[in-house]
Amino acid sequence: MSFTFNDLKQDNQAPWRAYIEHDFVCQLGDGTLEPRAFRHYLKQDYLFLIQFGRAFALAAYKSPTLADLRHAKAGLDAIIDLELGLHIDYCKQWDISEQDLAELPEARATLAYTRYVLDTGNRGDLLDMHVALAPCLVGYAEVARWLISKPSTVRGDNNPYEAWLAMYESAEFQAAAQAEVAWLNERLAEVSPTRFKQLSRIFNDATRLEIDFWDMGLNQQM
Repeated sequence: MSFTFNDLKQDNQAPWRAYIEHDFVCQLGDGTLEPRAFRHYLKQDYLFLIQFGRAFALAAYKSPTLADLRHAKAGLDAIIDLELGLHIDYCKQWDISEQDLAELPEARATLAYTRYVLDTGNRGDLLDMHVALAPCLVGYAEVARWLISKPSTVRGDNNPYEAWLAMYESAEFQAAAQAEVAWLNERLAEVSPTRFKQLSRIFNDATRLEIDFWDMGLNQQM
């Protein structure tokens, strides 16, 4: 039996839908999210991305082949050079300076998910780590596509969160997510049913932690 990334999603339909279609996401799409909630999320997402950059650096260290090393580097570049750079610029539009970001404490939801990914990568293999990372990189790309497909999504100047949506629907980010799916599909095709169940549990954990991160932003929790 050959597995794919779609099988991971199908095996975890309820948490995956709860993540992709979270109230935080819906309110971003229709422009009704409270600005204070979004600012809180933006600050914590900066810290989140720093730790995910470290995770892709760990993935590079654990890469057994040149192809895997190049893939890890591409993921690191997508976070550090694309997403994090855009994030810092976007924060400035919300009157959050880079110095403000550097001095932030991490919320518990930020600590929980990022350290889970790093722990999974340290104690497992490269595939374990990429499955733990997938809800972030692949999930945000799917969130953007889902919002674009919704009739209630407001685009342009009428939505204060248009720049956020535009970043994740961008060709560069979508291509990075598709490259991750392709890498996962190639590796998942070779795993046994028992191994797939182990990976599905990691995917489930990571997806639920992503839900907690949306909750953190929506409820402005620390």
